[in-house]
Amino acid sequence: MNSTLVISIMVALIIILLFVGAPVKPMRFIGHTTVKLGIGILFLFFINVFGGAIGLHIPINLFTAVIAGFLGIFGLASLSAIHLFIIS
Repeated sequence: MNSTLVISIMVALIIILLFVGAPVKPMRFIGHTTVKLGIGILFLFFINVFGGAIGLHIPINLFTAVIAGFLGIFGLASLSAIHLFIIS
């Protein structure tokens, strides 16, 4: 596909959504999911920074970000326990 065609389709979809309005529930779900994934990535980053002194390194990928984002502190604790007791 030509890149100009793809960009023009995306612009047309954005214009249509501006005039018609986006469905509220799916957009809210996408927004909440994105925010939770971002928070999970930040949690993992800080765990890696502060846990480096004790040899704790949890890779930041989609799976661990989802666990940390949706389960919060308990997800981080479980990922840390898995890393310290099972993997190491």
